[in-house]
Amino acid sequence: MGLGVQDVGGRDEVDHDDVAAGSAPSAAVARAYTLTIWAIALGILIQAVATVVWALAIGNAQLFKDGVDWVYDVALYGIAAIVFGRDARIERLAAVAIGAVMAVAGLHTLYDLWDKIVRPRPIEVWTLGLAAASAIVIAFLVVAALWRFRREQNPVIKATWLSSRNDTISTTGFALVGLGARVAPVRWPEYLFDVVVAGICFQATWAIWRSLRLSRQDAPDNA
Repeated sequence: MGLGVQDVGGRDEVDHDDVAAGSAPSAAVARAYTLTIWAIALGILIQAVATVVWALAIGNAQLFKDGVDWVYDVALYGIAAIVFGRDARIERLAAVAIGAVMAVAGLHTLYDLWDKIVRPRPIEVWTLGLAAASAIVIAFLVVAALWRFRREQNPVIKATWLSSRNDTISTTGFALVGLGARVAPVRWPEYLFDVVVAGICFQATWAIWRSLRLSRQDAPDNA
């Protein structure tokens, strides 16, 4: 996920103090960046829909879950595009929304874990392998789309670029580890992997909301 909180998944939280102090990009760059972020969100949405349709067609619950997971990326990039260049109040509301998205993703992962324990799923190496490969390819495509903005000094743009760059590494490792856990001859590595993923989502939510709470506490001192 391209925008969020610093965690083991390689996501970076935008520092709102740095955003306020950062240099504003030119109108042309800001317009190009916003269009790029929307294009990324649309591209991921198309991938999500295609994956979900494929999963429903072949009756694969794990692939369906992978498709739904893309929706969280769409939401995060959409929020980034909406709040870019707005005031601090809008950014705080966006942070709350991002935290909520991450919490929902964590709950969804735990529900899916419970479902696969109750109703064990067959191992389909080629289907899950293709899902992992698509995640890696999309991570690199996002980096390619944001490459032109890599030297921009605006903190929001820089955070998005650095986050996407880190995601090419973390997504590759994460996808391969997840694939290995899912096709292992025993099921406990997959269950453990899901618990770690849910923990990362909840840690991100907690970090975002804690940051907002601390910023509100510091507000009177900064006035």
